[in-house]
Amino acid sequence: MGDNKRKRGRKPKHPLPEKTPDFPTTANNPPTSSSSPSPTTKDAVEHIGHPATTNRPRGRPRKRPDHAETPEKTLISCNGTTAAHNSVLADGVVVGMARAAPSMDAVLKVFCTHTEPNFSLPWQRKRQYSSSSSGFVISGRRVLTNAHSVEHYTQVKLKKRGSDTKYVATVLAIGTECDIALLTVENDEFWEGVSPVQFGELPALQDAVTVVGYPIGGDTISVTSGVVSRIEILSYVHGSTELLGLQIDAAINSGNSGGPAFNDKGNCVGIAFQSLKHEDAENIGYVIPTPVIMHFIQDYEKNGAYTGFPILGVEWQKMENPDMRVAMGMKPDQKGVRIRRIDPTSPESEVLKPSDIILSFDGVDIANDGTVPFRHGERIGFSYLVTQKYTGDVAAIKVLRSSETLKFNVKLKSHRRLIPAHNKGRPPSYYIVAGLVFTAVSVPYLRSEYGKEYEYEAPVKLLDKLLHEMPQSPDEQLVVVSQVLVADINIGYEEIVNTQVLAFNGKPVKNLKSLASMVESCDDEFLKFDLEYQQIVVLRTKAAKAATLDILTTHCIPSATSDDLKS
Repeated sequence: MGDNKRKRGRKPKHPLPEKTPDFPTTANNPPTSSSSPSPTTKDAVEHIGHPATTNRPRGRPRKRPDHAETPEKTLISCNGTTAAHNSVLADGVVVGMARAAPSMDAVLKVFCTHTEPNFSLPWQRKRQYSSSSSGFVISGRRVLTNAHSVEHYTQVKLKKRGSDTKYVATVLAIGTECDIALLTVENDEFWEGVSPVQFGELPALQDAVTVVGYPIGGDTISVTSGVVSRIEILSYVHGSTELLGLQIDAAINSGNSGGPAFNDKGNCVGIAFQSLKHEDAENIGYVIPTPVIMHFIQDYEKNGAYTGFPILGVEWQKMENPDMRVAMGMKPDQKGVRIRRIDPTSPESEVLKPSDIILSFDGVDIANDGTVPFRHGERIGFSYLVTQKYTGDVAAIKVLRSSETLKFNVKLKSHRRLIPAHNKGRPPSYYIVAGLVFTAVSVPYLRSEYGKEYEYEAPVKLLDKLLHEMPQSPDEQLVVVSQVLVADINIGYEEIVNTQVLAFNGKPVKNLKSLASMVESCDDEFLKFDLEYQQIVVLRTKAAKAATLDILTTHCIPSATSDDLKS
């Protein structure tokens, strides 16, 4: 139990469909995709704009049984089915496509060169690779595309429809949670003859939509049409968040990422960003709707940077059982949800308590199943109301506590996980002493260590903390011994891999920076690290620090400490 054997989660015999973002087409073979599926999501969705390799188009679905269709056949089938869904006039003109034509000149092809960090060897970066996706011009000499299309970018270039010139773009903001990026081009020549796209209102069910972009299968602009088949809170794979989204039946393929979805008036009603690939599903694509897009744009205009979508820092339970409602002191006409846990680092922890019943948010009553009225005949999760706010906004929350109704004004802020879903463009942190490599755990790190199946392959204790653990302080991190660079000084510790560091010389380890600081300033005879599973690592202080330089030289590591820990 106490040695280094890793406990792994059991992999189900029949995996559920997986949602992954549709990836942009790539010129080179990229490293493993850094898109982050939500830890709690088992649907398979693919990013439509994220880099996809030439030998693995648009994020190829997982291997299927021999009797299943090949990925290529599935693609052809999707396109054929989509065409069958187009509404055709008597003269054979497809509804929506012709009307949207004037806006097509605003649709661009996005070329990006990526250099992804190597989270397993954090002092290095992986080999650079390139990808192509879609984007479109909006007002203010700006361009929108998907965040996963320009993730870890080193250079971004844009090409207009019918042009042979690529223009270097500047990235203004990247919204990881909502999977949107904002770009601009300094060259005035680029903006000549380009009219920005106009945004339309949130469409209704069965409204026609036309997706325009530059997907795999050709070099010129592509148009596919369908209808809105569902409007609800969706899991955004890249951002590992849940926001409002549209499900459509128009074909969305690799390279479509960042392209606009037009209504029959030629107004943009969303951005294509991911699709569902599964043997039991056909023609299921997802679009970021205009309320989410406008929130991102207005957030940037208001703050000069992207600040994110706020959340209510609580976990809640439905109150659909009548006996539970009576036991909690609810009246027959009262509805709401029960608070299970509260994030200790959130502002809500100062006023709310576990077992409070949230009755309303900003004056909107919450049902026992956690939904609120949306539009005529529709209901939606009340988290939609929270995501309409901006970071720093104040919300009015009414709760029932011990049969007493209380009202609080709570300042909202964005969510922070103990194990973050993204490093948001920052290189990974690390610290090395005597060959012991310490780093902070993140979802990209788990994916780097255990592959796309990290939810099944990673140690159970790390997965439990990923899914359920809350940070106790704003700067808390989960620090592990990533690996041991073998040397004479660390004999006997070579097999320690991805084991959490709990304490150093009897003091709790709060984060990687505090650990590095304690080790560097230590003048005790021994360095003693308390690890998970009751393991300890003990080294003589002077010998350990003296050996570090030779170990760095042997492995061509420029520094024992990442740049962010030096300040």
